Amino acid sequence: MGRHRYKVISLFSGGMGLDLGLEATGRFRVVACIEKEPTFCETIRKNQRAGRLSPDLQVFEGDIAGIEPEKVLEATGLAPGEVDLLVGGPPCQSFSTAGRRGTVQDPRGTLLWQFLRYVEFMKPRFFLMENVRGLLSAAIKHRPISKRPEKGGSALRSEEEPGSVVRMFSNDLQHIPEAAYHMDCFEVNAVNYGAPQIRERALFIGNKYNAVADFPDPTHGPSDESDESPTLFCGEPGGRKPWKTLRDAIGGLQDEHPVVMDFSPRKKKYLAMVPPGSNWRSLPREVQQESMGRAWIAKGGRSGWWRRLTFDLPCPTLVTMPNHASTSLCHPTETRALSIREYARIQEFPDEWEFAGKVSEQYAQVGNAVPTRLGQVAGDVISQSLDELARRKWEPYPQRPQAYRVVYIQSHVRTRQWYKSGETFVWEDGEENGEASYAAPKTKRKVRIIN
Repeated sequence: MGRHRYKVISLFSGGMGLDLGLEATGRFRVVACIEKEPTFCETIRKNQRAGRLSPDLQVFEGDIAGIEPEKVLEATGLAPGEVDLLVGGPPCQSFSTAGRRGTVQDPRGTLLWQFLRYVEFMKPRFFLMENVRGLLSAAIKHRPISKRPEKGGSALRSEEEPGSVVRMFSNDLQHIPEAAYHMDCFEVNAVNYGAPQIRERALFIGNKYNAVADFPDPTHGPSDESDESPTLFCGEPGGRKPWKTLRDAIGGLQDEHPVVMDFSPRKKKYLAMVPPGSNWRSLPREVQQESMGRAWIAKGGRSGWWRRLTFDLPCPTLVTMPNHASTSLCHPTETRALSIREYARIQEFPDEWEFAGKVSEQYAQVGNAVPTRLGQVAGDVISQSLDELARRKWEPYPQRPQAYRVVYIQSHVRTRQWYKSGETFVWEDGEENGEASYAAPKTKRKVRIIN
């Protein structure tokens, strides 16, 4: 007889990467999902019609602000308190450290509180919310750097302090009537758990039973890194596995007619000159200047310019536009961008999973998805906690945790060497590549408290 499958309601479902990861554990069943984009909803319905999702899955298309949680519960036959897990990743552009940070002054920031509205009404046993790591340092009100105290400005007000968004969110969680939630946050990287992609995320796990969640230590790491802390990886020296690589993801893929948002002829001219495992640094100096314009004299953040990938490393973080010159994701041996199917393999979607919409919309669905691997690992953590609570007849633990925690688990992967002292380093497949290797992590696990 199979183990009990817990009921999940999904918000901001997108291409359903997080949901597929949860279902892959065999312990969860998504009973309803909410998604604003019509094309993304068509992806969900297309796969449902093909039998890849439950025929009973209720799909709500529209802005979450206009969809009442009571209506969603009625469609699933559940009452408040009967949802086992509420999941979702509120759109995160306003919290990203890339570009301008609008934080909650940007209307997208309020989607965090739409998630909270659903928690408050549905009172799920657990919730799982994912976001960019930048959310942890985001302020409710952004003060430009030029006007901060270190630049001669006045002292920051409480709403301008880094981390004030999460502090307000956690405070509101604790004041939900009859269901105060404890929450733990984990800063993780998908590549450390077997995904073939370097991708940092923040995972927030909350519950109303005073349970303290924990997230496992990394199971994978750079194959040539000495294990100085055996307890970090599976309890035994050398117990971790090597990182999964781009070759593991797409090396055997047969795709005769790839769907690609490709580079322009001009971009292909420059990329054709770049060897696998390198970037603009391998171009002649005059070609660098000609092709990059003002970006050539910029400092930092240029490793993605004219980047051609290598099969023997994990893929860099997928973006929604692989053909952009400054964040290019060029195939290792073909002068083209990674295809939709290659994107899906890197995010570990099932091969049979279909995506609806224009090519740009398909890239957005896959590129913005949570790696299914992280959904699976988080699902294992949450299902074990649910199992224990079920054995307790859902009796809360008597001791309430003292504070919310943010647990950093080796999420930052230090960059590989591209250039130093006039020498360009090219990662050559099958070679030692010692000088270009990723540096060992400085911090492996650290806990701090949300005050």
